[in-house]
Amino acid sequence: MQTVELEAEIPLEMAGQRLDQALAVLFPDYSRSRLQGWIRAGQVTVDGRTLRPRDKVDGGEQVRLAATLEDESRDAPEAIALELVYEDEDILVLNKPAGLVVHPGAGNPAGTLVNALLHHRPDLRVLPRAGIVHRLDKDTSGVMVVAGTPTAHASLVRQLEERSVKREYEAVCVGVMTGGGTVDAPIGRHPVDRVRMAVREGGREAVTHYRVVERFRGHTHVRCRLETGRTHQIRVHMAHVRYPLVGDPVYGGRLVMPPGASAALSEALRGFRRQALHAARLELVHPGHGETVHFEAPVPEDLAAVLAVLRADAKA
Repeated sequence: MQTVELEAEIPLEMAGQRLDQALAVLFPDYSRSRLQGWIRAGQVTVDGRTLRPRDKVDGGEQVRLAATLEDESRDAPEAIALELVYEDEDILVLNKPAGLVVHPGAGNPAGTLVNALLHHRPDLRVLPRAGIVHRLDKDTSGVMVVAGTPTAHASLVRQLEERSVKREYEAVCVGVMTGGGTVDAPIGRHPVDRVRMAVREGGREAVTHYRVVERFRGHTHVRCRLETGRTHQIRVHMAHVRYPLVGDPVYGGRLVMPPGASAALSEALRGFRRQALHAARLELVHPGHGETVHFEAPVPEDLAAVLAVLRADAKA
């Protein structure tokens, strides 16, 4: 187990605030709920006294925190191979393959990215979700960042909330686009089918920018940039503007072939059984040294093969 020992003086301008509110500002690397637990456990003293989370501070007090980081995860470590793009003490960047579920849940109690991370780095057990701060759908491949320490976790969560993390995706859509654009449409849970998401009034703000990379006879290769990060965002937005992703089993609709499609193209499209979506590039401020860093994951073989067949068909 890891221990945490911190000291600080409560600024005078915080007079009248709750103790847990003041500590959340003084020690931003730790969540307010975790700080509340430490206060209740008597692991926080204010001028030598133990207080309750709701007790008010006067300002000028000396706070001392001496606590143990308890395990956040109860999931079992599993020896699942990881393709690491980069790793240091603060962050892990990996190229997630299609088919790998990120979090354990109903129907997927094991064999997930969380289980793999706990095997690779047992110290991640003290972080929420083993350090995972954003997710990719099971059948979306590509680059992800994982926090390695509580400080890094707080930094990455803050960057995501501030929308300063840049995320770019490669996708193949059904239909030939005339140009790129922006989809600014709120996303929420589908009112009838609770497995699906949908563009709907009252949903959460969602913004996707997309531009054309290549046009084919009946499809378009696009590059999407997320401004927000809602569940299924690119898949829902592209379907909303009537350019659903190739192979998307939820939002893609029926299989569409261009007129006179070759046997090779027909076979490639029929055989592609996941959404044609790949997280290609990630840019963020490194939580350790504060410099902007970016990471890339090459387009996987299955998606590259579909693009190659589409190019060949367009030239035929």
